[in-house]
Order: sequence, then structure tokens, then C-alpha cells
Amino acid sequence: MLNLKNKKVIAAVIKKDKKVLIAQRAKKDSLYGKWEFPGGKMEPGETEHECLQRELFEEFGIKADIGSYLCSSFFEHKEQPMEMRVYYVHSFSGELCLYDHQQIKWVEVHELFAYDMPDPDKPIVEKLQLES
Repeated sequence: MLNLKNKKVIAAVIKKDKKVLIAQRAKKDSLYGKWEFPGGKMEPGETEHECLQRELFEEFGIKADIGSYLCSSFFEHKEQPMEMRVYYVHSFSGELCLYDHQQIKWVEVHELFAYDMPDPDKPIVEKLQLES
């Protein structure tokens, strides 16, 4: 399924005290109201870790320590093949501020199914269920 033409989105599963962080999309977004694992699109010349560090700083004002790779999710956006690569974040510095989201929640893995998430995030939820 991996294709070199896939654009990459890098996302984070931020863990703290056996809970994970999810964020609700803001009004200005086409997926308004949906809950997601934070992250964003890679820019040219960035590594995956650099992208995720930049996105988490832009979205929440935190400096994240990017951990191990968790999984990938494949999807299409505007007829463009996309790959969302997901990494754990076990620690970060700074206070979480909301620059791009309406709200955030720390939830237990088994609670994730109760939240309306975009399709690309659903395989991540399934993978986390298997690990817990």
C-alpha cells in the first residue's frame, strides 16, 4: 500500500498517566467537531520527527520528545493518496495551549471509541486497543 507519491501526515499519541490526548477540531476546519490525534502535514525537507515537533509546537505550544513509531494509516484526501504515520510522545515541556483546536481531553484508551474521529484516526484507535 505504501506509495512514494503518498503525502505524509505525522500524528502523535501523547501519553500521560495511562491516558492519551485527543483534540477537537476548530470551526475553521472542514472536519469541525471531530476528535483527532494531533499532528499535521510534512513540509519539504523535514524529517518525520521534525514535522511532529513543529506541529505540536504550532498547535499547542509544547516541545515534545518524539518516541517510537506506532503505526500508519492510509487514506485519500482530495484524490491524493496520503499516509498518516503515528509516533508516541511520552513527554513534553510547556503548558498545553489551544491554538488550532476547540478543546483537548485526556482519555483512557478504551474510551476512544466514544469519540467521533476522522476515518484516518480509527486504525490508530484499533491499534491502541490491541496494545492495552
